[in-house]
Amino acid sequence: MKFPLTLADIQSAHQRISPFIHRTPVMTSELVSEIAGCELFFKCENFQKIGAFKARGGLNAVLSLPEEQRQSGVVTHSSGNHAQAIAMAAKMAGVPAYIVMPETAPEIKKKGVASYGAQITFCKPTQQSREETAANIQQETGATFISPYNDYDVIAGQATASLELYDEVENLDALITPVGGGGLTAGAALVTHYFSPKTKLYAGEPDGAKDTYVSLQNGTLTPVENPSSIADGLLATMGDKNFDIIKEVIEAVFLVTDPKIVGAMRMIWERMKIIIEPSAAVPVAAILDNKATFEGKRVGVILSGGNVDLAKLPF
Repeated sequence: MKFPLTLADIQSAHQRISPFIHRTPVMTSELVSEIAGCELFFKCENFQKIGAFKARGGLNAVLSLPEEQRQSGVVTHSSGNHAQAIAMAAKMAGVPAYIVMPETAPEIKKKGVASYGAQITFCKPTQQSREETAANIQQETGATFISPYNDYDVIAGQATASLELYDEVENLDALITPVGGGGLTAGAALVTHYFSPKTKLYAGEPDGAKDTYVSLQNGTLTPVENPSSIADGLLATMGDKNFDIIKEVIEAVFLVTDPKIVGAMRMIWERMKIIIEPSAAVPVAAILDNKATFEGKRVGVILSGGNVDLAKLPF
């Protein structure tokens, strides 16, 4: 298959955003690897600017816009991490940012968006409400809509996290990401295809928001009504651009329940002394729940973010 983004596109995105992001560390833990039964390499995007990998895609999308298009600003909808990414990128570029957030978004993410000076509009916690509210703002302001995940510039930006991991850690047998809207996983699929084709790509997905799993089973994009999970960053519906890429590369999607997500999150907090949010714990939970698949392997794990409302910890 000919993919819509080349390795050169991803490398150009990396060059474009590198002055503005952190090259996040890859961490290991002998104890966690022993518990998992495999050698784990954690790409710590919880240490990224805005506390999540989405800084990469947001920056690449905004910085890729022509100057005349930037002046009307940018608009997006997001539960928080992409919202912060677009707000930060818009502030850096000196353009207005209009952010639609579900009223149920974590307080830490609401505060993060506001800290960058973006104009926030709250909506009902449904995909339809998000999209309709963003469309109305776009019509009123002339701002450019930047999808949280279903956008090739966003995908290219998210792909740079996997590019850095493969550059730093050789001979990975497997790479696993959390999957929601699909930008991170699509980016990982592209980099795996171009850069490390022998590596098997997997994703972890909440059982209460399993549209990627169902879509792969059906062979066609299949939304799930009323998705629900503690992993709020993974409730978005898979984008068609992402699905078309992911389905060509991914080995399997593993479903995990909320209690197992919380257990994995707590283990990382306790054993590695780092803060991750529930969405970032999903691939860890998937590994712990499918040990036979990963036994004895060298496994890369994208820890997608660390934006947790400390007043509402699940443990």
